[in-house]
Amino acid sequence: MLAENAKPPGALSGELPPLELLRSFEAAARRLSFTLAAGELHLTQSAVSRQIQQLEASLGVLLFERRHRALALTEAGGVLQRAVTDSLERLRDATARVRASAAPRQVAITTTPGFASLWLIPKLARFTGTHPQVDVRVSATLDALDLDVSRLDLAVRFSPIDRGVGPALFEESIIPLCSPQLAASLRKLSDFAGVTLLTVEYPDHSKAPTAEWEPWLKVMGLEDLRMKSTLRFTQYADAVAAAVAGQGVVIGRLPLLRELVRDGRLVAPLGEGAVSHRGYFIEMSKRAAGNRDAQDFAQWLRDEAEAAQRT
Repeated sequence: MLAENAKPPGALSGELPPLELLRSFEAAARRLSFTLAAGELHLTQSAVSRQIQQLEASLGVLLFERRHRALALTEAGGVLQRAVTDSLERLRDATARVRASAAPRQVAITTTPGFASLWLIPKLARFTGTHPQVDVRVSATLDALDLDVSRLDLAVRFSPIDRGVGPALFEESIIPLCSPQLAASLRKLSDFAGVTLLTVEYPDHSKAPTAEWEPWLKVMGLEDLRMKSTLRFTQYADAVAAAVAGQGVVIGRLPLLRELVRDGRLVAPLGEGAVSHRGYFIEMSKRAAGNRDAQDFAQWLRDEAEAAQRT
């Protein structure tokens, strides 16, 4: 057995031992057991024992007192344990910081397909232009995804005004819209009976085809209105595209369709609308609290909504 301060032939001088030997030593010194250290490091007990012997040989000192079914650190072992523990902690911290700085910056959002395609995506270049290092992931779905389970930063939810969660973006108003060519034939309410109604069919079929029209029909006193025919779509954006193509009249959700109206691609033949008592709200996840880019994105959404209302 080596004496405490004896340096055996071939002991390395001034060289750092291999990192794997130091990792095994740190685990064994902390657990005071080669067996427990081996389990932690996914090695065999004999492999850890050999590594400790190799480390002791390279240093020329004993690091452990081998007692009956027990280990104890020698004075030299205690000195090395403090140094190795501190050094490994510093390495872990530095590695974590390097990984964090190299990790991609991302904002993950969920919202309805209609909001995504008609309002968000046409404006999105303004955010990515000022945040070129941020990747934006948009999950467009009618399902109300759990933000934390789905690892999402925020949601823009469409809900009744009295049940909205989080800051409000805007309240929705609705008005029938169609192409300018079709609008020329719609001069009075009774003319609506001769055109095609464009509507969205809900997946669970729990709502009538005219559900999204009901607030406007009620305001206009047209609850019993029947149009010539109905075209049903699974996505609101498809119903809007059909209206632009002159295939019928769609219930226009403002401000989602404000740019199409401003560009003259859709017009309001009667010029009368109604509030739907529904709106869009920003809901933030717990993980967004640590994501500055997600907070910037939420503020950008609010700024865009305010700018749209001013114009």
